Amino acid sequence: MLYGLSRPTADVDVLEIAPRAAADAFSQVAMLGGPLFQKYGVYLDRVTVAQPPYEYESRLQEMFPGAFHNLRLMALDPYDLALTKLERNIERDRSDVRYLARAIPFDLELLRDRYQQELRPYLGNPKREDLTLQLWIEAIEEDRAV
Repeated sequence: MLYGLSRPTADVDVLEIAPRAAADAFSQVAMLGGPLFQKYGVYLDRVTVAQPPYEYESRLQEMFPGAFHNLRLMALDPYDLALTKLERNIERDRSDVRYLARAIPFDLELLRDRYQQELRPYLGNPKREDLTLQLWIEAIEEDRAV
């Protein structure tokens, strides 16, 4: 949403950076079927599969500064967001990355560097993800050539 990609959904994907006790208490209120959902029709979906780059927390961007008294909603940097989609690599992820690459537009060297330095060392199958990233970059370059 922050970068202009809108996809109708009732969930907000969440990577937790709050202390565990606070996160657990908040998730009780914000989970599917909880008070937040009952009142506003929206819920938080704790992301457990995506691997963010190592230093992602230092690049988080506040989405609605000053809008809430006791809550800060932060968004991943667009490069970090793209890289969290690398391992799953389903069609929706590839589409999102191509959109981000056009909207920002991506500096492909920065994307490669962040992958190499902050994500690749933590992946279970880095050779597969190397190939996936290369295919993504080729697709982005094709889009730019048109």
